[in-house]
Amino acid sequence: MPGRWVCGSVQVVAGPGKDARGGAIEVGKPCLFELARSCIIIRMTVKIAVAGASGYAGGELLRLLLTHPEVEIGALTAASSAGTRLGAHQPHLVPLAGRVLAETTPETLSGHDVVFLALPHGHSAGIAAQLGPEVLVVDLGADHRLADPGDWARWYSGEHAGQWPYGLPELPGAREKLAGTKRIAVPGCFPTGGSLALAPALAAGLVEPAVTVVSVTGTSGAGKSLKPNLLGSEVMGNASAYGVAGAHRHTPEFAQNLSAAAGKRVAVSFTPVLAPMPRGILTTASAPLTAGVDEPAARAVYEKAYDAEPFVQLLPPGTWPATAATVGSNNVQLQLGVDVDAGRLVVVAAIDNLTKGTAGGAVQSMNLALGFPEATGLSTVGVAP
Repeated sequence: MPGRWVCGSVQVVAGPGKDARGGAIEVGKPCLFELARSCIIIRMTVKIAVAGASGYAGGELLRLLLTHPEVEIGALTAASSAGTRLGAHQPHLVPLAGRVLAETTPETLSGHDVVFLALPHGHSAGIAAQLGPEVLVVDLGADHRLADPGDWARWYSGEHAGQWPYGLPELPGAREKLAGTKRIAVPGCFPTGGSLALAPALAAGLVEPAVTVVSVTGTSGAGKSLKPNLLGSEVMGNASAYGVAGAHRHTPEFAQNLSAAAGKRVAVSFTPVLAPMPRGILTTASAPLTAGVDEPAARAVYEKAYDAEPFVQLLPPGTWPATAATVGSNNVQLQLGVDVDAGRLVVVAAIDNLTKGTAGGAVQSMNLALGFPEATGLSTVGVAP
């Protein structure tokens, strides 16, 4: 495994070092400290770099990595913000506030064990291609999510960079593909909650392969760039739909995930709605029921699918998810119901778009790729009120 061997407060980088008394120590050998008789070098830290550290996703990623016991934060890079202090953009990241952002180049990012690319769509693939195969590259953008080159050309344009293992471990078969991989595509924020809301029902044949997804989202999902529709005077006291009637770029990602779960093509009608809150996504997903499915049967399927998942909670009957309960956590909170008159299964999912929907999913997937416990550095405890 890549990284740096660590013994107490002393790091030994691939060779002999000195203990607290100046004596020689070697990797794998006991060493003496002033206040302890001996210790054994048994663990190592992983050096990481974050490209796009000045943005919302990069900031959330660094917040999580600061409490991760197995990582050492290396290079922090940005585009237009290069040369400025991180604290000017992320004042809440006090331990890193004095760090100066470097330009995002392959040369700056090389020499790290893990590189997170929190970059706009279309910017990750070129940099990733110049990083060696020994580096774990985690792409938080869309460049490596889609399998179909035609979907990429239609929704994003440009050359298709190929698909990487998909960083949503809770989907069937995804966790196995992430173990030991050197390339990870982090899901989009909308498909994270929406896919987990419907995948068990489609996999079990509870619903027909024609689904409707409506997601209410906070403004941070649009990033930090100045946009007139995101001004406070436009957002406060207002809710507005956008990307309607199959126009949103996450539509093919939904279809890809849900079709894989169902084992056949699934048609997806997706509508996002911008709401006056900084973070969070509340998704309502529904689909026509197949014959003979009632609510207890549907609930049993979801309990079986998610009972062992550390970050997915199927709430008690009658309790419905709310975005405020997930802020700052890596949770996906779900509830389901059967609309008897309409003959539809309805599933509601709440996530924090910046944590489980982006940075938390990235850290969770990194843990799996490096063989760390999956929940390392992540929390199921939210922030309230």
